[in-house]
Amino acid sequence: MCGIIGYTGSEDVKEILLDALELLEYRGYDSAGIGVCDEASGATKVYKCAGRVSDLRAICASEKILSHCGIGHTRWATHGGVNDVNAHPHKVGKVTLVHNGIIENYRELIADYNLQEKLQSETDSEVVAALLDHFYTGDPDEAIKKTVSKLKGTFALVILFADQKDVIYSSRNVSPIVATLCKEGAMLASDLTALCRFTNRYFVVPEYHILELHKDKLVLKDFDGTVKEPEFLEVDWELNSAGKNGYPFYMEKEIMEQPDAIANTIANRIKGEMPDFSAEKIPDELFTDCERICVVACGTAMHAGLVAQALVKSILHMHIDVEMASEFMYSDPVIDDKTLVIAVSQSGETIDTLEAVKYARRRGAKCLSIINVKGSSIARESDYVLYTNAGPEIAVASTKAYTTQLAVFYLVVAKMAQLRGVFDVEQTQSFIRELQRVPDVIKKVLEDRRMIHVLANKVLEAKDLFMIGRGLDYSILLEGSLKLKEVSYIHSEAYASGELKHGPIALITNDTPVVAAVTQEKLLSKELSNIKEVRSRGASVVLFIKEKIAGGLENEYDVFKLPDMHDEFMVMPASVALQLLAYYVSSDKGFDVDKPRNLAKVVTVE
Repeated sequence: MCGIIGYTGSEDVKEILLDALELLEYRGYDSAGIGVCDEASGATKVYKCAGRVSDLRAICASEKILSHCGIGHTRWATHGGVNDVNAHPHKVGKVTLVHNGIIENYRELIADYNLQEKLQSETDSEVVAALLDHFYTGDPDEAIKKTVSKLKGTFALVILFADQKDVIYSSRNVSPIVATLCKEGAMLASDLTALCRFTNRYFVVPEYHILELHKDKLVLKDFDGTVKEPEFLEVDWELNSAGKNGYPFYMEKEIMEQPDAIANTIANRIKGEMPDFSAEKIPDELFTDCERICVVACGTAMHAGLVAQALVKSILHMHIDVEMASEFMYSDPVIDDKTLVIAVSQSGETIDTLEAVKYARRRGAKCLSIINVKGSSIARESDYVLYTNAGPEIAVASTKAYTTQLAVFYLVVAKMAQLRGVFDVEQTQSFIRELQRVPDVIKKVLEDRRMIHVLANKVLEAKDLFMIGRGLDYSILLEGSLKLKEVSYIHSEAYASGELKHGPIALITNDTPVVAAVTQEKLLSKELSNIKEVRSRGASVVLFIKEKIAGGLENEYDVFKLPDMHDEFMVMPASVALQLLAYYVSSDKGFDVDKPRNLAKVVTVE
C-alpha cells in the first residue's frame, strides 16, 4: 500500500524524492519521510512526520543539506498509529530502511533476537531495520539474505547502510518494486508513476533478489550471488500524463480522459469490425474449451466483473461466477482445467487477486488477466494478459480504469460469442460497431456534466442515500454507490429494485435521497413502478434514464437523460454520469477528492 522511492545520481536528491512522493501519495498519506546521505558529514539524515508530503516538504526546507542519494516513503498505516515516530524511514544503528508490506512474525523476531531495546516505534517495519542491523557486519548482501530468511509476510525493502556511500539496496517478496537507470541516475519505486518523469524504460525487481543502485549502474543478483540481467520493459504513457494538467483533482482529469482511454483500449483489438487478440497471442481455444468462467477481483474491478457476468449470461448463456478475491481461496471454489479465470486489477498488484490467480492455476485453470500496468505481479502470474492501456490513474477512486476494464470485457464477450457460434459475422460486427460508439457517447455525457453538478446539490447534505435499479442498472449502481462512499463519506447502498419490498424499503423516510438508474427498455415499467414506491414514501428521487425512454419524467423527478445506446451498452455512459455525481458531491463538500480518508490506491496487504 505504501509508496517507496529511492534515488542515487547527480541531482539534488531531496527534490527528486519529494516530487516522487507527491506522485505516490495515492498509495498512502498517513505520514511521509525521507532519508538522505549528507555529503558533508557522511551521516544519514532522516526527516519524517505524520501528515501529507506537503508537511514533509516544509520540514525539509528548514535545513540546507547537500545530498545525491536517498530513500523516501509515504505511509498507509497498518501496524502502529499515525504519528511522527511510526513514520518511515526507520533508522537503527547503521541501517536506514523503508518498507511496504506486512511482517507477520515481527513479535517473534523481537523476542528471538532481543530487539526491544533498539525499537522506538510500534511498527513491524522498524523490527526489520533492527534485524538488519543485528546481522550487519559490513556485508550488505549477507545481512539482507539472513534477514529475509527470517521474515514471514510480504515486503519491499529499500535500505541505506551507513558505510556504503551512495548505494541503495533493495529486496522484495510480493510487494512490488520497479527500477530504472537513466541519465539522471539510478532509481527505484513502488510503481512506475514515480519514474515516468525520467524514463519510459523500467524493470520489475524479481522476488528474492538483491538490487544495488549505484550512481551510474544497477546490479541485480539472486540470493546465490549470481548476477542477473534485468528484463527491461517500455511504457507508452505520456510523461505529463501523471500530472493534473490544470484540473483541480486527478479524479476529474481521469473522468474526462475516459473517451480517449476507451478508444486506446479497443483500437488495436478490432480488425474488420471483428474482435482480434492476435497481438496478445491469445489462442481461440482459451475461449472455446472452457465450460465455465470465474472472475476474481476486488472493489471497483469486481463491479466490472458483475457487468461481465450479466453479459455472459444473457449473450453466451454460460455459467459464470464473480468472486471477491479476498474470499476466493477460503470458499473452496469450484475450479478445474475447464475453468477460465479472469483476474481484474488496475495496478496488477492487488494481493488478494494475485493470490487468487496463483490458487486457480494450481487447480489447473487457465488465467486471463485484465490489467493496466505492464509487468505487474498479476500479469506475470497469468497465462495471458489484456492490458487496458488507460494510462496512469492517480486518484484513489477508480474511474477510467473501470470503464476500460468494461471495454475489454465487451471485446472478450464478442470474441467468445463469435467463436462459440452465438453471433454470426454480421451480429459480431454490429456489436463491435456499438462498442466503437462508446467514446463519442461518453463525450456527450461529459459535455452535459454541469447538469449532473446541479443534481449533486440535491444529495449534498444526505447522511444516508440509496440507489435502485434492475439488471445491468443494478450492477453499475453498486459501483456508483461505492464511488459515493469513497469520496463523499455518505452512507450509500445500492439495492436491486425488486428487493425493496423484502426489507430495504423500511429505510425510506421523508426526504431520503434515492438515485435510480433506468437504462434497460424491457424493464422500464417495472423500474418506474419501483421508483413510484419510494416516492410515495417521501423519498426525493434523482433519476438517470436513457433519453429514448425518458418521456416527460423530468416533470416528476430530477432527471439526467443519458445518450442512447443499445441496452447492453448503456452501462458505459451511465457509469460516467455516476462518477461525476460522486465527484461533484465530494468537491462541493470541500473534501480532498483524490485522497479519501483511510483508503489507498493499491492494496498490497491482506
